[in-house]
Amino acid sequence: SVWTTETVCKVLKANIKDKVSCPNSEGSEDEEIFPYPCLQVWVNLTASGQEVMLYHTEDTLERNPKCSYVPDKLENSKEVKARIETIASNFKKYQTFPCYYDPGGTQTNVILSRLYPSKGLLFAFLWPTLMFTGGCLIIVLVKISQYVSVLSAWQ
Repeated sequence: SVWTTETVCKVLKANIKDKVSCPNSEGSEDEEIFPYPCLQVWVNLTASGQEVMLYHTEDTLERNPKCSYVPDKLENSKEVKARIETIASNFKKYQTFPCYYDPGGTQTNVILSRLYPSKGLLFAFLWPTLMFTGGCLIIVLVKISQYVSVLSAWQ
């Protein structure tokens, strides 16, 4: 992810646009199109003073670059509309919050939360590494034990 640096964002506008279409299921051949209200949140990026669009996560930008939030489950249109209205009212209520931006400048937008924070990646790789090291240590100890028992049998 290029959005690595945390900063503070201040909400400028949070608008719910007309319904937009979104594929109902990712990766399926015959994708059903499901219309849902499009929430657009524009924030002031305090690190640079720019007016940029806020996205929920990295995936939101890929799924629909026009909307700040793309609902995961699109079964019930009334629930989706209520959820998007709740999110919009929360942005109006809580004007400043932490967000992530791209210090390299390749992305001119910000995200609210990262899908894969660096701390999560550390734990994702640390646990398997420790398990592998522990397994190798057990094998080495068994081999040393076998070697010592063979030596004592010869004497």
